[in-house]
Amino acid sequence: MKSGKRLVVNADDFGFTPDVNEGIVEAHRNGILTAATLMANGEAFDDAVQLARNSPSLDIGCHLVLVGGRSLATGKALPKTVGRLLAAIARREVAVYDELRAQICRITKAGIEPSHLDTHKHTHLAPPVLEAVARLGEEFGISWIRRPFDFPLRAASGRVARMTRWTSRALGLLQRRFRRVLEEHHCRATDHFAGFQITGTFRTSELIELLEVVPEGSTELMCHPGRCGDALLGAPTRLKQSREAELEALTARAVRDAVARAGIELVNYRQL
Repeated sequence: MKSGKRLVVNADDFGFTPDVNEGIVEAHRNGILTAATLMANGEAFDDAVQLARNSPSLDIGCHLVLVGGRSLATGKALPKTVGRLLAAIARREVAVYDELRAQICRITKAGIEPSHLDTHKHTHLAPPVLEAVARLGEEFGISWIRRPFDFPLRAASGRVARMTRWTSRALGLLQRRFRRVLEEHHCRATDHFAGFQITGTFRTSELIELLEVVPEGSTELMCHPGRCGDALLGAPTRLKQSREAELEALTARAVRDAVARAGIELVNYRQL
């Protein structure tokens, strides 16, 4: 892997709603976004596939969903929270591998060759989910899997930010096992990851501050841009108006200038 600062700016939730799709594509065409992960069970999946075909420079991965929406394997509703998912897995009520395989197959059957994998709500931090994701990565030849462990960040502040940082530190305790499972299945991750601590809160100034502390090596920046139209306003998510703010930040001239000042090379997963 090349030296220097290489940044993948990756949007989650491609396929969630048409207005989210619109914002993701705009952030790519007019901003610093380089990649997106597609929800196979998203209401706007077909719309996202068409937009991906019309935007060949947008690198597409799979945003694997075990929380929210409907199962592609069974047609039943998936658990609504991470806690309910973990309980369902413990009771063996969710066939994790089968569900995630069905989602990857829907994406590949649509003519998309995904380059990377991540999970909605970071559920691959749970050992059974991580094992399934890594196994599927090896099976489908998709070697890149999100490393969901933030590097230290100054930008966040306040009580919510403190709670997020504590959660991020706790997740960091899982890193050793995470690396081992990926190695066993011949998968890999970027050197660094950012975005968890500022999900739903970052604006242009926070993004510039983050860019100033991007470390050497490869980093994935997770983001959630979108247009906040009627479809998103009616969708079951806490991230609504914040997606417009993220879109504005990702397309801001000041952010492009900050990328250049920091000596960051914008790349996608296929270029790593």
